[in-house]
Amino acid sequence: MCSIAEVSPGIDDWAVLQKGFLERRIIVTFDKDYGELIFKKKQTTCSGIILLRFDPLYPEEPGERLLSFLRHPDIIFENRFTVIERDTIRQRSLAIE
Repeated sequence: MCSIAEVSPGIDDWAVLQKGFLERRIIVTFDKDYGELIFKKKQTTCSGIILLRFDPLYPEEPGERLLSFLRHPDIIFENRFTVIERDTIRQRSLAIE
């Protein structure tokens, strides 16, 4: 796993989506703009997006929440737009071209 801020600092959201698509990556983010780019503006999507939609109570909380859902055998993240709140998850299918 790598941080886009380390690999390509200053890259815009559209370029992140393109990079995710080309490298078949799932993007994990707190940025709500990705939903608009994908569903309203019909931008090319990556292999999946996980939107963490909560204010962390402590630095490790996002990782803990994400790991708890990653360990769940019935949850698939590939080709999905996933919204993780503190204790809930919602998913919507992505149209991968």
